[in-house]
Parts: sequence; structure tokens; C-alpha cells
Amino acid sequence: MSFTDVFKKIFGTKADRDMKQIRPMLDKVLVAYEAVDKLTDDELREKCQSLKDLIQSRIAEDEARVAAIKEELEKEIPLSQKEALATESDKLVKKIDEKIEEVLDQILPDAFAIMKSTARRFKENSEIWVKATDFDRDLSTSKEFVTIEGDYAKWQNHWMAGGNEVTWDMVHYDVQLIGGIVLHQGKIAEMATGEGKTLVATLPVFLNALAGKGVHVVTVNDYLSKRDSEWMGPLYMFHGLSVDCIDKHQPNSDARKKAYSCNITFGTNNEFGFDYLRDNMAVSMNDLVQKKHHFAIVDEVDSVLIDDARTPLIISGPVPKGEDQQFMEFKPLVERLYTTQKNLITTILNEAKRLIADGNEKDGGVLLFRAYKGYPKYKPLIKFLSEPGMKQLLQKVENYYIQDNEREMPFITDQLYFVINEKQHSVDMTDKGRDLITSGLENSNFFVLPDVGASIAEIQKNTSLSAEEKILKKDELMADFALKSERVHTVNQLLKAYTMFDKEIDYIIQDGKIKIVDEQTGRIMEGRRWSDGLHQAVEAKENVKVEAATQTFATITLQNYFRMYHKLAGMTGTAETEAGEFWSIYKLDVVVIPTNRPIARIDQNDLIYKTKKAKYDAVINKIVELTKEGRPVLVGTTDVETSELLSRMLRIRGIQHQVLNAKQHAREAEVVKHAGEPSTVTIATNMAGRGTDIKLSDEVKAAGGLAIIGTERHDSRRVDRQLRGRSGRQGDPGSSIFYVSLEDKLMRLFGSERIAALVDKMGMEEHEALEASMLSSSIERAQKKVEENNFGIRKRLLEYDDVMNSQREVVYTKRRNALSGERVEIDVMNMMQDTAEILVDRSEGLDYDSFNASVMGSLSIDLGFDEEFYQGAKPKDILEKLHENMLATYNRRMDAMVQKAYPIIKEVYEKQGAIYQNIAIPISDGRKMLTLSVNLKKAYESEGKEIARALSKTITLYQIDEKWKEHLRDMDDLKQSVQNATYEQKDPLLIYKFESFNLFSKMLEELNQDVLSFLLRAFIPLRDASEAQAPAQQRKPDMSNMQTSRTDLVTNGGEAKSKMPVHVEKQVGRNDPCPCGSGKKFKNCHGKGL
Repeated sequence: MSFTDVFKKIFGTKADRDMKQIRPMLDKVLVAYEAVDKLTDDELREKCQSLKDLIQSRIAEDEARVAAIKEELEKEIPLSQKEALATESDKLVKKIDEKIEEVLDQILPDAFAIMKSTARRFKENSEIWVKATDFDRDLSTSKEFVTIEGDYAKWQNHWMAGGNEVTWDMVHYDVQLIGGIVLHQGKIAEMATGEGKTLVATLPVFLNALAGKGVHVVTVNDYLSKRDSEWMGPLYMFHGLSVDCIDKHQPNSDARKKAYSCNITFGTNNEFGFDYLRDNMAVSMNDLVQKKHHFAIVDEVDSVLIDDARTPLIISGPVPKGEDQQFMEFKPLVERLYTTQKNLITTILNEAKRLIADGNEKDGGVLLFRAYKGYPKYKPLIKFLSEPGMKQLLQKVENYYIQDNEREMPFITDQLYFVINEKQHSVDMTDKGRDLITSGLENSNFFVLPDVGASIAEIQKNTSLSAEEKILKKDELMADFALKSERVHTVNQLLKAYTMFDKEIDYIIQDGKIKIVDEQTGRIMEGRRWSDGLHQAVEAKENVKVEAATQTFATITLQNYFRMYHKLAGMTGTAETEAGEFWSIYKLDVVVIPTNRPIARIDQNDLIYKTKKAKYDAVINKIVELTKEGRPVLVGTTDVETSELLSRMLRIRGIQHQVLNAKQHAREAEVVKHAGEPSTVTIATNMAGRGTDIKLSDEVKAAGGLAIIGTERHDSRRVDRQLRGRSGRQGDPGSSIFYVSLEDKLMRLFGSERIAALVDKMGMEEHEALEASMLSSSIERAQKKVEENNFGIRKRLLEYDDVMNSQREVVYTKRRNALSGERVEIDVMNMMQDTAEILVDRSEGLDYDSFNASVMGSLSIDLGFDEEFYQGAKPKDILEKLHENMLATYNRRMDAMVQKAYPIIKEVYEKQGAIYQNIAIPISDGRKMLTLSVNLKKAYESEGKEIARALSKTITLYQIDEKWKEHLRDMDDLKQSVQNATYEQKDPLLIYKFESFNLFSKMLEELNQDVLSFLLRAFIPLRDASEAQAPAQQRKPDMSNMQTSRTDLVTNGGEAKSKMPVHVEKQVGRNDPCPCGSGKKFKNCHGKGL
């Protein structure tokens, strides 16, 4: 017995401890259900309303105080008081959240009981009659399942969902109540296939929606978001909770804004993220669609928060000279390099085979290792390594050359043109490779980066050059470095495209475009592109149109988006294997929920073959055997190429089958529908492993259920578990088995040496298979190595994005303050303080005139003190005086504008206030002019002081957008250029953090100076009142040239837009009686204004 087993015996498993913790709450729910289920339908709805009232009563006082503070911040009060009020408001918001959580925990049993009882009533009654509320009457105008007859509302138990009519037939099991409790606690509930995750979610969604702060239900595709909102929506609506789906409405529309205002909002992960970015490009509070990020439940949480999380959401637009790229120009050079190395590897491998056959394993092993470093995916090499003893010989040679920090490795690699590291997914050109691609060029240093540090030092030492000539020389040097850096990057990406990315495995070509194939699901990822020019490199390789480069305007990763929520929960069938990552990044605990019925599926040990050919032959024979028994077979593959190979083999044997891969994505629903029929063979890439529910007839269950055959172990255990999970739903019989060969990618890269040694010792024939639980465990250990490697990659990418995220939070907070205007004066005062500190810090060693010139150049104001004070004062005193002068200048400028504009505002408001809502006031700083839009009523009531706030808002917003856009472009360039730090034996991430901090500091400094420079010189160039009488047009962000996309830093998950049937909601004629029962015509009632 191992130590782990002893530990489990004493303390129990984590699952046991989790259930022990949840059991008391479950018992309370069951007790509450007994009482709640006896209530009449109207009493049930009243019970729900009483829970809403209880929550509101607990937070009413704090909510009232927050509202009062908001009103105070709108008034003209001292800045110190404003800052204190803003801090108090932030603390109160956190306090309200804490109070809500306390009261929700108390009412959980009653809320869960209400939802379960509601589900039972809809299942057992085709119609439910209740007293009609205003909400019912509103609903009856758009939903067919609610009709009004007099004072009563009739609710039907069937409605449209996902284009099909469904009749409600589900009631929550006890294990689903457990899942609901786990989700409410902000954890991840792992539930097996067929356990009803969608129904489980209704419990915590209903409970948390009662607080009125909004609940977001996040799905992986728009079909599921629309279907689930329509399928589960009536249960929530029955209790007066509004429900909508953002994917039904256009971005930035009033309809989408209304969807976010609902109690419960469904949507895809991408759209929630993109709406957040769009909100941070808005120029008016009215343009904002999202509310507070309060509580989100993520369906298929491992797909969204792990697979998708490493890909940034990006809103981008055209960049000048975006078409000017060098991929097609350098493609012939890289193609020549690739072909030359391939021919070289063929020669080296043949020589290695000859030497080894002659008994010279020492020299033959060296050549074999060289061939492996030069082209590890070369099929003849993979075939040769599957022969007895070859894998061990390669590992023995590799162990020798990687010792002592790879001191001897150049002996192997110097003969190659480039070196591939398949585990690290990287390729590095050697000096021999560089010589080859520059051999046909006049300049031998065409791809050699200059030593910038040494070259600048030489320029500085050169006494024959003047100061201006030195600056010119440095500029030329930096331009040369930038040009060559771009060339090196282009060539490296092209080389990566040729050596690391394979057609039909990593991507397919469709409609003349490169479409990425998701390694987790096998689906096409529409709209996704690899980053850093890699996608353009693949396009050049395949001779399709190379898309123009774009510039990032706004970006965020899903990891950082979902970490903004007050509370986050998730559900999936496979999260346990990634529990460490969920806790490390999101602080989410994974709880495994017991199944309603015991799993009857038989999971057999893996069968291990020497070669892929033998493995595929065995798979075909197994399929023939299973179909004769009348069992349906689901064959899982890891790529499109394998699925098509197996399809050809089955056609030769005359076996009827259906194929589902990235090329047949549109047929998914049809294929899955037939997959459970007797003797049906379905070959599918991993896309069949997630979100599909294969239902079986009694005939199939009697024959043994659905048989799962995996043709290769995936890099991730989650994907294999998803495939197994298609069989054995709700206690159905079934079986699963994986066929593995030593030539598979996983086994080549991470397979145990012991397996290869065992195969050699036993002298296995090609068509013989190894089978043992020990070997299956060994393969799982290999998968763990890959998962650890992938976690490392994701963590690294997150570290890069965390740098951006900290900057994003600062900028977006400033932007939101400028947009709302409540705290913009505080931000302006902080800008003055920060700018004064920077100017004074840099004044050391400057005389009075130089310091005065510096301040005049930055802010266009004088110092406000004389030379005598400057010479005798300490830096702290100078800072205080300078800040006082900036503040005095600002107040003087604002007062002058108010005095000039207020008489006009007063006249316009008193004579034409009923006509105009805003007034346009021209304002200049002497260099540029802007037209300021000011609310006429606020300006009149504040006696013109609203002008100062409106000006601060407008100029701050404008400058933030311009500076942030430039900063994002600089950060894109920086991320690309820091990769060259590896040539200097430096960590690119450390350089990135250091340089990005400098860039951000510089950006903030320029932002502060540009805002203050305008404010401290602002004046109104008015001669008469007529110039201020036209209402201002609101500035709108131009989204016409912008596009949303997911940039893949590595290949990962995603979903295409669904083509679900469109269901038109209830249509009412303008002159028809209103369905709400008021007796009025629709156009005079609920149709008013439509």
C-alpha cells in the first residue's frame, strides 16, 4: 500500500471531504422542498418575491448611500471632499457584495426548493394559471408560451428552443442540487456526460439573479447561448426575472444594452470580452452596454478558461503600409533552406543506417541524433526509430550531448542548416543556414543584427563627429537594426511555418484562406489567426493571399477578463486533471459531483503497437467485430489526416461509415444524430468529444452500448476523457479502448524509455500488441508531462499579458472616470501633481532660466516664482509652489471661460431651453480648436461651472484614446523585438517588463502634459452669442474599419458561428388588441413607440 493510499484511508479523498462539507446544505434544501412544494402556484411566486425583498432590505441603506454619494460627486465641492467620497463609495460597493453573499447563503435552501418545485410543476402540468402581473403582461406581447385572460396569466409547458419546440420534462436530482451548491460557492463542478449541467445551472443562476446585480451565463458557441436562454428562460421568467441573450443582438445596439440590463444574460465568451473592449472605446456613457461584472457561470469551463484563455481578444484596424510585408519576398530563400536540409537529413539517415548495420553504433548513433535534431518529424526516421534498440541508441547519444549544459552540442548542430526542438515548438537557424540564404545576396550581413551597444559606444568615442552627426549616425544605426530585426523575424516565422505546421493537421485551406484547426476539438476556428506574423508566413508557404498587417486598438485575454468578476464559477465534464491550473490562476476549486447512476462503461487498457500501420489494421478489425455485434462505434482521431486515412481503409473493406472533421463541420448535428444507431460507424476528430450527447435505443443498450475507439492518445488527458465520456451516459452500458503506437507524436516526444526497452526485449512482431495497466499508467504520465509543458506556456503568456493588464487597468480606470465625469477633477489634480514632480526631479543642475524654459515648453505657463526663491528653495518647496501656480492658472482659465460663456448659456437656456439639450462651445488653446458639447441644463444650473468639467472630460478622453492607441502599437513592436534578447542570453520576459514600464511611464507623462497643456491655455474665442447656439453632435467611434478577432498565440479551442433555425417571436399587428389584456390597441399600449 502506497503512502497516498494510507493518507486517503486516514483522511478520505478530496471528493469525500467535499461531499461532507456540502451534505448539511443539501439536507436543508430537501427539507425546504417539502414545504415549498405544497404551496399553490401563486404562493410560490409570492415566496420568490419575498426573497427578493429580503435581499433588498439588507442592502437598501448602503445602496441609498452610494446613490447619494453619486449625486454629491456631480456637485461643485472641494476636491479633497470628492476624493474622500469616491473612496467611501468604492468601499460601500464591496460591502454590498459581501452582504449579498451572506443573505444568499441564508436563502439558498428556499431558492433551490422554489426552482425545483417550478421544474416539477412545468413537467406535470401542460398549463399553469396564475394571477397576472405587469411582467406577465409585458411578456405576453413577445412570448407565445404566456397568454393573458382577464386577471390571469396562462403559462404553457412547451416553447421554442434552438429552433425546435421542446416540452419541459426535467426535475432536479439530488446530485444536481449538489452541483448547484458548488456553483453558487464560486467553484467548478465536474459532472459526467448526460448529468444535465444546463439544468444544474438554473439553481445558482436563479438564486444569484434575485439580488438584481446581473448573472452572466457563458457558453462556448452562439448556438448554445441562444438555445439555453430560450430553453431555461421560462423557468426564470415565471418568477419575474428578465432573460436575454447578447448573441441575438448587434454589438453597440440598444437591444444588446437592454440584454445586459436583464437579471440573467446569456452569451459566448468572445462576445462578453469584445463588449468589454468596445465599452472602453466608447465616447459617451450612453454607448456603454455592460454593467457590473458580478457573477458568471462558465459552461465547458476548461475549454474557455484554459484552452481559449491563452488567445487574446483583439479589436484591430488598418495600419499604414500594412500591405508592405516581406513574406513572399523571402519565401524562396526559406524554401531552398528547407529543401536543402531535408535532402541532407536523407543522406545522414542513410549513412547512419549503414554504419549501424555494420556494427559501428558509436558513429551511427551520432548521425542518427543529428538527423533527429534536423528533422524529428521525418517519416523514414520515425519508422527507423521503431526498430529494436534504435530508440535506446538515440536516447543514449542524446544523454551524452545534453550533459554539461550542452557543451558538446555544436558538434551535432553545426553541420545542420537549422535545428528543430519539437517539444519546445521552436526552430533555430545555424550559421551554416544563414550562410546558405545569404550566398546569393550581395550583402553577406543581410540577416546579421548589428551590435547596437558596441556601435553606439564607437560613435560616442569618435571625436571627429559633431553632436548633430553623432545623432544622425545613431538614428541610422537604429534604423538598420529595426530593418534587419524585421527580416530575421520574417525568415524565422517562415521557417517555423515550413517545419512545424502541417496542412490537414494544424490547418486546412478553405475558400482560399488558411483556417486553423483546433487541436482540442478538431473544429475550424473561424476568424482566428496565429500571432506575430506566423499566419502570414503559413499563407505565403501555401501560396494564398497574405493578409495585410493590422494595428491593435484594444485587447484583453479571457483569463484577465474573467478575473474581473466578483464571483466566478464553472461546469464541465473534465476539469480534475487541470485542477492545479484553475487554482493557480483563478483561485477556483474543482469539486467532482457524483453521478445519478453508477457508470457502467468498461474502460479497457491501452493496446500498444510498434507501428502506426499495425495499429490502424487492428482498429479496422475491431470495428468489423463490433459492428457484427450490432453496436454503434465512435472512432476518435486527433487530426483530419488520420480520419480520412481510416475512412479510405473502411471503404476498401466495404464498411459503411460517416466522417466528422473540420471539413464536414456543417454536418455535425446530422452525424451525431445517427451516431447511436445499431452498427453505425462514425469517424470523428475530437470535435465529437465535447458538447455532444449520443442517445441510444434499447436495442443498442442490449447489444452492449456505444463503443469508443481512440486511435491515438491526445496530448491532454481531458480530451481523451471527453471522448470516453460520450459512452456510458446515465448508467448506459458501453466500452472504451485506445490504440497506441510507438510512432505516435506523444510516444515519440514523451513516451517512457521503459516501454521502448520492453518492446525490444520481448522481440514483438509488428502486429502484436502490448496490454497492461502499468503501460496505460505510463502513457498517462507522458500526457502529464505535456500538460505541465502546456501549463508553462500558458503561464508564460499570462505573465506577458499581466504586464499589459496592469497598464490596461490604469488607463481604463482613467478613461471611465473621464467618461462619467464624476472623478475627472481628481484625475486632473493628480496629473498636475505627477507632472510637477517630474519637472522638479529633472530640474537638478538646471539654472532658473533653463528650468523656466523647460516648464514653458511642457505646459506653456511661467513658474510663478522668481530666481531668488528658486536658488534658495528646496525641491519640496519648489514642487509645492509650481503645483500652486498650475492650480491657480487652471482656475483662472476656467473662471475666464465661465464669465465669457455663462451670459450666452443663460440667454439660450431661458429663450430656447425647450429646443436644445446640448450647447456647442468652441474652445482653443491657441494652436488647435475643438467644439465642446455641454449639457445646457447642467451648465445653466451650475452657473457655467459644468464647462470646466466637460472640457476636462473631453480633452482627457481624446488624449487617452490617442496615446493608448500609440502605446499599443509600441507594445506590439516591443513584444516582437524582445524575442531577439535570447541571442544575448537574456530572458525576453524580463526585458519586456522593464521596457514596457518605461514605455508606459513615458506614455502617462506625455498624456498628462498634453491634457494640462491644453487646459492651462484654454480660452473661448467668441465674439457674439450666435456662435454658441447650435447643439453639438456627439463624437462616435468609427468602427467601420475595425475588426474583432482571436489571435492564436498557440493552436487552441474555438467555435464557429452556428446556423441554427431562426424562430420568429410572436408578431402583433399595430391595430390588433394588445395581448396584455388592457383592451387597448397594440400601438397605444405595449407597441407604443415601436
